[in-house]
Amino acid sequence: MRDKSPASHLAALPFRGKFPGMLLETPFHPRTAALCHSRRWRNWSGYAAALSYEPGHEYEYYAVRSGSALFDVSPLRKYEVTGPDAAALMDRVMTRTVFRCAVGRVLYTPWCDEAGKLIDDGTVQRLSADTFRVTAADPCLRWFQDCALGMDAEVRDITLDLAALGLQGPTSRDILARLVTGADIAALPYFALAEGSVGAAPVTITRTGYTGDLGYEIWVRPGHALAVWDALTEEGRGHGLAPAGLDALDVARIEAGLLLKEVDYVSAWTALIESRKSSPYEAGLGWAVQPRPGRDFVGRSALEREAAKRSEWAFAGIEVDWPPVEARFAAVGLPPLVAGRASREAVPVFEDGRQIGYATSSTFSPILKKYVALATIQRDFTEPGTRVDVELTVEFVRHKVPATVVKTPFFDPARKRR
Repeated sequence: MRDKSPASHLAALPFRGKFPGMLLETPFHPRTAALCHSRRWRNWSGYAAALSYEPGHEYEYYAVRSGSALFDVSPLRKYEVTGPDAAALMDRVMTRTVFRCAVGRVLYTPWCDEAGKLIDDGTVQRLSADTFRVTAADPCLRWFQDCALGMDAEVRDITLDLAALGLQGPTSRDILARLVTGADIAALPYFALAEGSVGAAPVTITRTGYTGDLGYEIWVRPGHALAVWDALTEEGRGHGLAPAGLDALDVARIEAGLLLKEVDYVSAWTALIESRKSSPYEAGLGWAVQPRPGRDFVGRSALEREAAKRSEWAFAGIEVDWPPVEARFAAVGLPPLVAGRASREAVPVFEDGRQIGYATSSTFSPILKKYVALATIQRDFTEPGTRVDVELTVEFVRHKVPATVVKTPFFDPARKRR
């Protein structure tokens, strides 16, 4: 069977007190550090990021789904692209047609190497006709600059110039509408942006997020970061607002069927062997590959060949039967230990005893009361309703439990787009 195993990921770091010199502190750190009673942090792109603020993440998760949660997402890499050829450069790099992106709109898109394999995925904000802001998981400055060779466009790394917050949840619109001046938050469409102010702080608001719920992301200069945090938390007191960490975010993004780089797919830049790389079609992002007659983009030829001949692998959602999971744990006197934090450990998926792929991210969904997973499996088995088995380890013994292939997202509330 072809090797499609995911790369390892950073483990939680049990820091106490001042962080070691190699980890950066975001502009919101004076607030997040004081609130992080769990003392549980993760290294996120060189920054200290809270895993949870309380000993457990459950309250933070329910804030996402029933009130609002405030996430510090400043570690995201941010790039500014300007110049007469800025749109042409973005259209050359991204698999989506950036020329069609109107000013004031945001695109989610992957970008690939010449072989059509995923490098990264993120958002492209069109701030003006010749100005774009790109977010990414990992450093991409040299790549964007190399792709700009011969073009009248400048790419700058502005990661340190912008702090960012994710305000996510059903009450997020109510909170922002009361705080932001100069922008009509109530009328802001899905994947659109607006410029405004929170008090004296200029901000950019995008109706985007990583939870699959109604939500916004707030982009602000570091000097105004604490004032914006304080204003949001003060206004949020009556709207069920809570600071939330990566544990709650992981559960929410799996429910939303959203990919995590180096977990659900491996970047072409970090894959140790060719078979670990994935194309957008294999990662469930084929919809984001948009042909543009007469214009080239990086990876176009390889992706056109793959579109003409279906790839062997595909992305799928899996819903694991709960009673057999519960029974396996009960047989050794344990509660079902898969409930709780999301897992990023890959486990095999089988059909009729033969391995057909692997589940990359899994979680028990508190709101759906289901055990769900994101998976890469052979395309022939991706039809919703297909019955498969997933490996489950209980007390060091490996078992197979039945599951069903389903469409993603698992959770898709109408309020997200409305």
